[in-house]
Amino acid sequence: MKHFLCVAILSTLTLSATAQTKLNLRLKHELDSLYEVDQRYRAMLFDPRINRNPDSLATALGVSKSGLNGLINERMRRADAANMERVQALITQYGYPGRSLVGVPTNEAVWHVIQHNPKQIPQYLPLLKGAADKGELPFYRYAMMLDRRLMNEGKEQLYGTQVLGYNGQPPFVWPIQNPA
Repeated sequence: MKHFLCVAILSTLTLSATAQTKLNLRLKHELDSLYEVDQRYRAMLFDPRINRNPDSLATALGVSKSGLNGLINERMRRADAANMERVQALITQYGYPGRSLVGVPTNEAVWHVIQHNPKQIPQYLPLLKGAADKGELPFYRYAMMLDRRLMNEGKEQLYGTQVLGYNGQPPFVWPIQNPA
């Protein structure tokens, strides 16, 4: 009887924990796909494993080597705009799709899409702060977004997450409000 009671209690606890962590798998799949599209062209530009041979990449994309970066940047811009449009609809429907709704690391997909649409950052920053405060998004992601907004406005950043490099010059940390 004791054995049966222990098994019954453990089963109830397990079912309860499972019910509390049930993810929206359809939404998770959609966000994983959005993230893949978000990163595709950035990988072509910045990932040395992919951009090791620009001649082959240019041939595969049907463009000259000299036109490769322009084509990739244009496709990335279009993908970013389309992703942002979809993210806006998802946020309207679900709020911020965080850890409890889509799991980790999918809870960061919307963050990436917003980060790559700088004009949208001021609008969504309060939403990201709320998600970070609730543990639905890692706080460092909110800190990066806030610093990006401050940098875009020509202001000193708060957390020191933004580094820039121009025209082949060594990268530098964007000024920080209180470096200490």
